[in-house]
Amino acid sequence: MMDTRKGMDWLIEMLRKDQSPDGSWNYPFETGTSTDAYMIILLRSLELNDEELIQGLTRRILIRQEKNGAWKLFYDEGEGNLSATVECYYALLYSGYFSKDDKQLVAAKRFILAKGGLEEVSMFTKIMLALTGQYKWPAFTPLPIEVILLPHIFPINFHSFSVFGRANLTPIMILADKKFSIKTEKSPDLSELHLHRQLDDQWLRSTEMRSLFSFIEDGVKSLIGLPKELHNLAIQRAKKYMLDHLEPDGTLYSYYSCTFLMIFALLSLGFKKTDPVITKAVEGIRAMKCEINGFPHMQYTTANVWNTSLISYTLQSAGVQPEDQMVTNANRYLLTRQHTKFGDWVIHNPSTLPGGWGFSDINTINPDVDDTTASLRSISRILPTELATWERGIRWVLSMQNDDGGWAGFEKNANTKVFELLPIEKGEFLLTDPSCADITGRTLEFFGNYTNLPKDHTSIKKGIKWLLKNQEGDGSWYGRWGICYLYGTWASITGLLAVDVPKSHQAIQAAVKWLLTIQNADGGWGESCHSDSKKAYVPLRASTLTHTAWALDALITISEKPTTTIEKGIKYLLESLEKDDWTTAYPKGQGMAGGFYIHYHSYRYIFPLLALSNYQTKFGK
Repeated sequence: MMDTRKGMDWLIEMLRKDQSPDGSWNYPFETGTSTDAYMIILLRSLELNDEELIQGLTRRILIRQEKNGAWKLFYDEGEGNLSATVECYYALLYSGYFSKDDKQLVAAKRFILAKGGLEEVSMFTKIMLALTGQYKWPAFTPLPIEVILLPHIFPINFHSFSVFGRANLTPIMILADKKFSIKTEKSPDLSELHLHRQLDDQWLRSTEMRSLFSFIEDGVKSLIGLPKELHNLAIQRAKKYMLDHLEPDGTLYSYYSCTFLMIFALLSLGFKKTDPVITKAVEGIRAMKCEINGFPHMQYTTANVWNTSLISYTLQSAGVQPEDQMVTNANRYLLTRQHTKFGDWVIHNPSTLPGGWGFSDINTINPDVDDTTASLRSISRILPTELATWERGIRWVLSMQNDDGGWAGFEKNANTKVFELLPIEKGEFLLTDPSCADITGRTLEFFGNYTNLPKDHTSIKKGIKWLLKNQEGDGSWYGRWGICYLYGTWASITGLLAVDVPKSHQAIQAAVKWLLTIQNADGGWGESCHSDSKKAYVPLRASTLTHTAWALDALITISEKPTTTIEKGIKYLLESLEKDDWTTAYPKGQGMAGGFYIHYHSYRYIFPLLALSNYQTKFGK
């Protein structure tokens, strides 16, 4: 087993080796097989014969198939994920390199039929199937496109959706309105996967949904103008929204899903397959390809800013000097990525100038609070050289605090609870951007440890109050963007302590007690992705490096001396640093409970290094 210093040195050298020439870290943002399958379907739909890429993607899809024919989103998901299996089955057929008689596809089909067929897949999979001619669009649209015209004073309006909700819903509303579908000579026939008749009224089965739909309809009817003119205006407004929010690489917001949908929406509006806007969008998502274990993977987005900001400040916490070339290059990269353009965030926050950072390498208009505080942590040691940058960032973060006292990911006060009643699957994750414990805790930790903001500052007091109010009954906190209760609890404990909430506070003590009760026998911690869907902590029954590091960092922060629990956790980390198995590939991030999980390849280095360096600094070990 390595000792603490050797473990830290090993991690630092791994990070030094993996840094890109531009100073960033482009570790993969891995999200399963959906984007790989959708890329094959997109290329075939556009009749773009990139055979090398298509063949590479089919190989990656096949190696991830389970013995029972299914595909999973995470290791302990159960038998498999129906939507992922349908997407992979469809993509393999559409590639043209496989037939329905191939044993892998026979097994996949058996699983699909056993789980209810196409009618039981997720809403987003149904949309993809509908726009490629494999599923029938519903007779009416649950969200009429005229919603985009509703004024801001109307309780439900376009800008009351979250930014990622708007990005995906805009092309979906166009496609549903047009009932658009496109087939090619290579389109497979999935008709045998339909087990029962589609119900057009499936969206409106509850009284609440019918009532909400009626309310939206009344709002649309109150708009002044002839229905046909309003309808055409809404279509044009939706098209303009998409084209106005293209990033320099041609993608919509640098996200795979909404760019994919936008390409089909533009086709439905009469754009040719060879139109420069579509060609550039395809190239933009094609450029997000990375390689994992020798196979291509289409990333949902790139994570360069997030990786780089976390790695750079962690390296500095571990004693790497700001003058070290590795940190200098990282900070130079981050300084070029601070936003200067206004994004949609300004609609709910109109009196603040840009100053945040985004997540991906090419993002220029969609900053988020977490990336901003992480980037500011990284440059905090090169002040006062970058004072103007620093002050712009601080002002932007402070201005993004929600009225309830917490901080959300991307927008301010974008948490209209009524959206959860809309007939849109996973609506609470797609349509709203509420205050959450992970970001609120990390923001307080930033203000407490990296700025001289007074601890009795109104924003800090409101943030503390929000966290204390939103603690779970067992002492944990739910983390919105990580897995899950371990992530939220780590962020909350370290955040509260940084702003002088006493260690003796009952909330802190309850959280520590919870962490102690869920430590595994091997000294580590591990949490299942099932936690987010079940809205309660579900143990993974195995330890992971990242989960262990989160729990340890929280305990180290509160402890006066290294306890037996901490020592066991440190021992697990040091013995497992070079581990390479399913636990190191297990998702530690989430985008949508039950539907979208992220394996950050950088986390296995970042968080163990942070925990080990804090352990060494505090206890002199």
